[in-house]
Amino acid sequence: MSTSHPPKALLTDVFGTVVDWRSTVTNHLSLSASEALNSPTTSIPSTVRTAASEISWPAVAQLWRESYYQFTRSYDPSTKDKSNFKTVDQHHVEALNKILCDHGLDGLWKDEEIEKIALIWHFLDPWPDSSPGLSKLNQKFKTATLSNGNTSLLSDLAKHGNLPYTDIISAEDFGAYKPHKSVYLGAAKKLGVEPSECALIAAHLGDLDAARGCGYQTIYIERSQEEAWPQEKVAKAKQEGWVDMWLDLDEGEVGFLEIAKRFGLQ
Repeated sequence: MSTSHPPKALLTDVFGTVVDWRSTVTNHLSLSASEALNSPTTSIPSTVRTAASEISWPAVAQLWRESYYQFTRSYDPSTKDKSNFKTVDQHHVEALNKILCDHGLDGLWKDEEIEKIALIWHFLDPWPDSSPGLSKLNQKFKTATLSNGNTSLLSDLAKHGNLPYTDIISAEDFGAYKPHKSVYLGAAKKLGVEPSECALIAAHLGDLDAARGCGYQTIYIERSQEEAWPQEKVAKAKQEGWVDMWLDLDEGEVGFLEIAKRFGLQ
């Protein structure tokens, strides 16, 4: 990081960077399906039962996550009425309904059950290093979420995972979604610091590249199966050196604990 101009605030991506969405969502979908299929009071068509017995719930979780990625990156705030801003919570319900219909699972759960299942994104388990690492970083920095998740979702995640952020900041605050520049610039303004005094921590180079374009410093924290860029593009980014702090998956301490260690926080 810059020794002459170190960050004052550390903002983090959340899904995949701080919390392990894949394991939590997959397990919840599998358990919810098992409960529905074995319920003595629920009538499920035989075709749906067959589809449910053959489906890969990890694949469903991945499709659900990919739908979120496409939704947030296709949302154009310049063409939307901010009073009708669609939240990630709303998207998650709509996307799960579509995935179920596309895979012959329509009827496995009632509408109200689907809405309840979609709330699993509020209760994702954190990576083991996230809570203790953030606690250490709080000794020196402001720490804040900078996620496309809506505010209530992020607040629930922080409470569920004992994530001691000093501030909760959501893209919802700005009526846009990352990687739109208004989210990064708006977050810095909300914290009362310049963009150059912010560092974004993320497990996704695309997010970091967008933040860098807004003047942020950048910290890459590698997490298993999280990076969307192809290996060649990742290698090129590492060689070019535009990431200010790069943490490989198997390097030093784990995740946020390693970040704290590099900032001299024990």
